Amino acid sequence: MGLRVTRPRLAVLAAVSEHPHADTDSLVDAVRAGLGAVSHQAVYDVLRALTDAGLVRRIQPAGSVARYEARVGDNHHHVVCRSCGAIADVDCATGEVPCLTAADDNGFAIDEAEVVYWGQCPACTAA
Repeated sequence: MGLRVTRPRLAVLAAVSEHPHADTDSLVDAVRAGLGAVSHQAVYDVLRALTDAGLVRRIQPAGSVARYEARVGDNHHHVVCRSCGAIADVDCATGEVPCLTAADDNGFAIDEAEVVYWGQCPACTAA
Protein backbone atom coordinates (compact mmCIF):
# COMPACT_ATOMS: atom_id res chain seq x y z
CA MET A 1 0.00 0.00 0.00
CA GLY A 2 1.60 3.25 -1.10
CA LEU A 3 0.95 6.18 1.17
CA ARG A 4 1.18 9.80 0.15
CA VAL A 5 3.76 11.68 2.17
CA THR A 6 2.00 14.36 4.20
CA ARG A 7 3.08 16.55 7.10
CA PRO A 8 0.67 14.86 9.54
CA ARG A 9 1.86 11.36 8.53
CA LEU A 10 5.49 12.36 8.90
CA ALA A 11 4.76 14.00 12.27
CA VAL A 12 2.90 10.96 13.61
CA LEU A 13 5.60 8.57 12.37
CA ALA A 14 8.27 10.73 14.03
CA ALA A 15 6.27 10.84 17.28
CA VAL A 16 5.87 7.05 17.31
CA SER A 17 9.61 6.64 16.64
CA GLU A 18 10.53 9.09 19.41
CA HIS A 19 8.00 7.72 21.94
CA PRO A 20 7.86 3.91 21.66
CA HIS A 21 4.81 2.31 23.30
CA ALA A 22 3.01 5.66 23.58
CA ASP A 23 -0.77 5.79 23.67
CA THR A 24 -2.82 7.87 21.27
CA ASP A 25 -3.27 10.84 23.61
CA SER A 26 0.49 11.07 24.17
CA LEU A 27 1.07 10.91 20.43
CA VAL A 28 -1.52 13.65 19.81
CA ASP A 29 0.38 15.86 22.28
CA ALA A 30 3.72 15.09 20.61
CA VAL A 31 2.35 15.78 17.13
CA ARG A 32 0.74 19.04 18.28
CA ALA A 33 4.08 20.15 19.75
CA GLY A 34 5.61 19.86 16.28
CA LEU A 35 2.74 20.74 13.94
CA GLY A 36 0.41 22.90 15.96
CA ALA A 37 -3.30 22.26 15.64
CA VAL A 38 -4.18 18.69 14.70
CA SER A 39 -7.33 16.80 15.66
CA HIS A 40 -7.47 13.55 17.59
CA GLN A 41 -9.32 12.06 14.63
CA ALA A 42 -6.52 13.00 12.24
CA VAL A 43 -3.96 11.24 14.45
CA TYR A 44 -6.23 8.18 14.77
CA ASP A 45 -6.62 8.09 10.98
CA VAL A 46 -2.88 8.42 10.40
CA LEU A 47 -2.09 5.72 12.99
CA ARG A 48 -4.55 3.38 11.25
CA ALA A 49 -3.01 4.10 7.83
CA LEU A 50 0.55 3.63 9.11
CA THR A 51 -0.43 0.40 10.88
CA ASP A 52 -2.19 -0.93 7.78
CA ALA A 53 0.91 -0.08 5.72
CA GLY A 54 3.15 -1.98 8.17
CA LEU A 55 5.12 1.11 9.18
CA VAL A 56 3.80 1.11 12.75
CA ARG A 57 2.80 -1.72 15.08
CA ARG A 58 -0.23 -1.46 17.38
CA ILE A 59 -0.01 -3.34 20.66
CA GLN A 60 -2.60 -3.61 23.42
CA PRO A 61 -1.57 -5.58 26.50
CA ALA A 62 -4.50 -6.79 28.63
CA GLY A 63 -6.01 -3.93 30.63
CA SER A 64 -4.16 -1.27 28.62
CA VAL A 65 -5.14 1.20 25.94
CA ALA A 66 -3.69 0.73 22.46
CA ARG A 67 -0.07 1.73 22.13
CA TYR A 68 2.12 2.16 19.08
CA GLU A 69 5.72 1.51 18.11
CA ALA A 70 7.86 1.89 15.03
CA ARG A 71 9.78 -1.37 15.62
CA VAL A 72 8.06 -3.69 13.15
CA GLY A 73 8.78 -6.92 11.31
CA ASP A 74 11.15 -8.57 13.77
CA ASN A 75 8.67 -10.56 15.90
CA HIS A 76 9.85 -9.08 19.20
CA HIS A 77 7.77 -9.26 22.36
CA HIS A 78 7.03 -7.00 25.35
CA VAL A 79 7.40 -6.94 29.11
CA VAL A 80 4.80 -4.96 31.07
CA CYS A 81 5.05 -3.70 34.65
CA ARG A 82 2.01 -4.75 36.69
CA SER A 83 2.38 -1.68 38.93
CA CYS A 84 3.04 1.33 36.70
CA GLY A 85 2.25 -0.07 33.25
CA ALA A 86 5.72 0.62 31.79
CA ILE A 87 6.39 -1.39 28.62
CA ALA A 88 9.74 -2.48 27.22
CA ASP A 89 10.78 -4.53 24.20
CA VAL A 90 12.04 -8.09 24.65
CA ASP A 91 13.76 -9.90 21.80
CA CYS A 92 12.37 -13.34 20.94
CA ALA A 93 14.30 -15.86 23.05
CA THR A 94 14.06 -18.62 20.46
CA GLY A 95 14.53 -16.52 17.34
CA GLU A 96 12.01 -15.72 14.63
CA VAL A 97 11.29 -19.13 13.11
CA PRO A 98 10.88 -21.41 16.17
CA CYS A 99 8.69 -18.79 17.85
CA LEU A 100 6.35 -18.93 14.86
CA THR A 101 6.18 -22.73 14.78
CA ALA A 102 3.07 -23.82 16.66
CA ALA A 103 2.63 -27.41 17.84
CA ASP A 104 -0.62 -27.46 15.82
CA ASP A 105 -1.31 -24.51 13.52
CA ASN A 106 -4.85 -25.73 12.73
CA GLY A 107 -4.25 -24.89 9.09
CA PHE A 108 -3.37 -21.24 9.76
CA ALA A 109 -0.49 -19.51 7.96
CA ILE A 110 1.13 -18.03 11.07
CA ASP A 111 3.12 -14.82 10.52
CA GLU A 112 3.34 -13.38 14.03
CA ALA A 113 3.51 -14.63 17.61
CA GLU A 114 2.52 -12.40 20.50
CA VAL A 115 4.13 -13.01 23.86
CA VAL A 116 3.67 -10.61 26.77
CA TYR A 117 5.78 -10.97 29.88
CA TRP A 118 4.38 -9.47 33.10
CA GLY A 119 6.25 -8.43 36.24
CA GLN A 120 7.66 -5.44 38.08
CA CYS A 121 9.90 -2.86 36.42
CA PRO A 122 13.16 -1.91 38.20
CA ALA A 123 11.69 1.36 39.56
CA CYS A 124 8.65 -0.37 41.06
CA THR A 125 10.76 -3.22 42.44
CA ALA A 126 13.02 -0.69 44.20
CA ALA A 127 10.10 1.26 45.64
